[in-house]
Amino acid sequence: MKGPRVEILVVEDNPNDAELVMMALEQNKNIADCTIHYAKDGIEALEYLFGLEDEDPKLINRPHLIILDLYMPRLDGLEFLKKIREHPEAKNIPIVVLTASEKRTDLVDSHSLGIDCYIHKSVDFNQFVKATGWALLGAVEEKTVYDYQY
Repeated sequence: MKGPRVEILVVEDNPNDAELVMMALEQNKNIADCTIHYAKDGIEALEYLFGLEDEDPKLINRPHLIILDLYMPRLDGLEFLKKIREHPEAKNIPIVVLTASEKRTDLVDSHSLGIDCYIHKSVDFNQFVKATGWALLGAVEEKTVYDYQY
């Protein structure tokens, strides 16, 4: 039996990592039936959320959860986070950072921008499935637990 329908935006420039995210979400289908939207970088993600550039953008798509890579072309994850957290309609969307970065500053900067979970890409698949399940459960229940790290 599938859980409630959850809209997820995956922002990831590496197709292999995006596929891994989708596999982990499939493993958690008992928590939520997911509709996944995919963006290859921060610009595509902003276009999905707000449409084409506008002086005063309105949120046109509000996913229950965003899974975000930090290092992408055109607009990186930290710049994307800044834009989302500054927008009154989008600032409370739960965001999970999924990154290969080993930089402590990326962890600190991500948390200072209000992420809900930080997952390093080197984590094994079972831990990743568990972390993804936690993020899905938070999105379904509309709860967030800040400063969580896998």
